Amino acid sequence: MTLTDQILPLATLDPADLRAIAELIYRTWPKPEKDAAFRARQLQDLADAYGGAGDQAPRAFVVRDGDQIIANAIIEPRTIHSPAGDLTVLGLGKVCSNPARRGEGLGARVVRAAFNLVDRGVFPFALFQTSEPVRPFYERLGAVTVANPIVNSQAANPAANPAANPFGDSVVMRYPTNEGWPDGVIDLRGPAY
Repeated sequence: MTLTDQILPLATLDPADLRAIAELIYRTWPKPEKDAAFRARQLQDLADAYGGAGDQAPRAFVVRDGDQIIANAIIEPRTIHSPAGDLTVLGLGKVCSNPARRGEGLGARVVRAAFNLVDRGVFPFALFQTSEPVRPFYERLGAVTVANPIVNSQAANPAANPAANPFGDSVVMRYPTNEGWPDGVIDLRGPAY
């Protein structure tokens, strides 16, 4: 089959595509409390909550083999706060590919497509989390680790642990590596993505 790349706005996602993306995410990170139905609701909630500019709207970058979605990356805009002020970044998440198709460069395809929004100036940076074993993958695509402390001032009780990093993975990264990334504490102003 021929592989095709698509950009799918979450707000107008076809129910079959929503289900296929949710199932792919669940197969990649199988957690009993976050099954495919949960992942579908999560994506729909992300689309429903967005009310900003169309060029920054949440969307899925996918690769299809025929009708089957075999790779995915979700982007969402996130306005973060730093000592330099507010900055709306591309939040990258749920990057995954069909386990049977690993090693074909599918993850790199969807991440490059998402990073293209930064390259075109729609967002100044992408900000995301990953694990240490996956860090080199993102570095090969032009990302760099973030040394800033990351917090969430909107957590249930931020005063209890003000330095708590809301990201669950051990590595926080940004794209691109160019100048302009703010110094100091970065406030996600919401949960990790």
